[in-house]
Amino acid sequence: MPFTADQAFGHVERAHENGRLAHALLITGPRGSGKQSLAARISWLLQGKMKAGFDLFGEAVVNDPPPIEEHECDSVQIVTPEKISRIVGVDRMREVENRLHMATAQGVWKIVIIMDADRMNVQAQNAFLKTLEEPPDRTLLMLVTSKPQTLLPTILSRCVQLPLLGKPDYRSDGGDELVSALNKVATTSFGTPWGALTVKAVFASVIEKRRAEIDKAEDASYAEEKKQYAQTTDGKWLKEREDYHKAHGRAAYLAERSRYFDILMAWIADALRFRHGMPCEDFPEVESFVKSIADRETTHSLLRRVEALEELRASLETNAMEQLALEAGFLKAFG
Repeated sequence: MPFTADQAFGHVERAHENGRLAHALLITGPRGSGKQSLAARISWLLQGKMKAGFDLFGEAVVNDPPPIEEHECDSVQIVTPEKISRIVGVDRMREVENRLHMATAQGVWKIVIIMDADRMNVQAQNAFLKTLEEPPDRTLLMLVTSKPQTLLPTILSRCVQLPLLGKPDYRSDGGDELVSALNKVATTSFGTPWGALTVKAVFASVIEKRRAEIDKAEDASYAEEKKQYAQTTDGKWLKEREDYHKAHGRAAYLAERSRYFDILMAWIADALRFRHGMPCEDFPEVESFVKSIADRETTHSLLRRVEALEELRASLETNAMEQLALEAGFLKAFG
């Protein structure tokens, strides 16, 4: 069951007080759910710095932790993906393990926080498994990710999972462009072929840009593996790794394409809410754009548009030609 960040911290705090804190936590949730903030609070707690005090007027004051990147010290390691390849490689995880076995002051907790843990490649995950299985005393390993399904099952099974509640981040990675196009069409050409093809053009541009970004990241990850293992493994293994990265990139692209469909349907859902006198939940600014839609569209017609989008999404999961299917589907959904 997902928790709020405060609820999750409360569980960790009580476990720590009772000496029952697990050695590995997997913090998951959509963007904006507070994953980084929770990891920072837990780190601050174990470092003994989250202590409440009182100000001059007797009001309680809590020593809030700084941003996660400022926690790095002798006893705290922050692991993030490399800037260029956007992966966490095996060498980095070996460095983590080596540092964990270095001596520290008595009673000090050793903490490792892996941000975007889904960016660990398979070799890095396998290296990390050794640390998960045999962590030094007073060690806490925290993995932070919005994509836990990309981690090895053996890693998932060795972590206490803390899934956080949160609304999807519709604005990131091209989402804002898509919402802006919908808002523009709402006031000028919603329900016309021109408006439908305008939204389709933006949608196609956004998913193609996102596909290129994903492919670039996967290519960089494979190139690093090839460079590191070309002299020690056979060509068959490298071909398998190449196929893996292609498949992984394809899966990531399909997940992003599905997210863009969620944005379209959330926007129409807000139009439906507005039509029935309710506030818009996902895109508050939509209210100023959908007044004309509320006058022209019926509840039934808006629901039919949602159904058309669902039909389009389903057809794309078959062998349908993407661009042709998009054009026909958007004309039906927005024309």
